[in-house]
Amino acid sequence: MSVLFWETKTLEQMTEQEWESLCDGCGLCCLVRFEDEETLEVIPTRVHCKLFDPDKCRCSDYANRKKYVPDCIKLKPGNIEELLWMPHSCAYRRLHEGKPLPMWHHLITGDRESVHRAGVSVRGQTINETELADPEDALDYAAWDLNEDRSDWDEFED
Repeated sequence: MSVLFWETKTLEQMTEQEWESLCDGCGLCCLVRFEDEETLEVIPTRVHCKLFDPDKCRCSDYANRKKYVPDCIKLKPGNIEELLWMPHSCAYRRLHEGKPLPMWHHLITGDRESVHRAGVSVRGQTINETELADPEDALDYAAWDLNEDRSDWDEFED
């Protein structure tokens, strides 16, 4: 059995290609979120960023996203800890926390569709933020269920 890079390297030791390959393509980090000012709880919605491709569950212009979405956050090994809104199933977060990749992750299955078959992605479940009259209208699409940890979902059958 070959040694897998995510099992032998720290996040800081990964090449850019290895780092980028960790993205599972669930789309959860591309959703509009709000933070409750009183409780500091993060409220996810089923409204996606204007650059998100809801069929591919990927950014439609990843290389230039900061030009069109200036507040888009670039994930780096050094900022994961402060991004408490990141999904519990996210490979970046899981590896940072010393947890293994979920069994449905494409680096385990060899298939980028496994995240969708497992029911973890938001494919076909969101609307584009450009369809809203006001950004605050995204709260009408609050999706508390997206806060649950989806990393060990039983639904996955390869």
